[in-house]
Amino acid sequence: MLFAALALGTFVGGCSKKPPNATPEGAVKELIEHLRRLDGSAKEAKLAFGLLSEQTRKNLTERAERYSAASGKHIEPEMMLAPASFIERFHARFLESEVRGGYALVRVKGLLEGESAQIPCVYEGGGWRVQIELPALPAVIVRPREGNPGPR
Repeated sequence: MLFAALALGTFVGGCSKKPPNATPEGAVKELIEHLRRLDGSAKEAKLAFGLLSEQTRKNLTERAERYSAASGKHIEPEMMLAPASFIERFHARFLESEVRGGYALVRVKGLLEGESAQIPCVYEGGGWRVQIELPALPAVIVRPREGNPGPR
């Protein structure tokens, strides 16, 4: 009887649902879904932000800090995600990934010939994260203000 209970416990425990980012394809699909529902939603923005690589999150955090400093209005890094920047060019029909160690390249194919994209992912924090290549921010240049000639 005890053996049957242990076996059932092992079977039930083994059937738990895997997180969406257990695979590179799952991370990409989940990110796309959150971005589709974003539309100013802080909850969806946080969920999408959590699927991004550490490098991408750091870049968005720096952008949010610069925006906040320049505008005087605080903005959370996840709110720097602009859905218009991630508009799907086509409907994904097929996703496959090539994994090499902690890196993966997800190939997305659409319905029509020539509809394809490659999305890099990285394995971090126990799951796959999408690596969005954003341009590096230029250095901040502080120019002297009128009436303040600066150092001599």
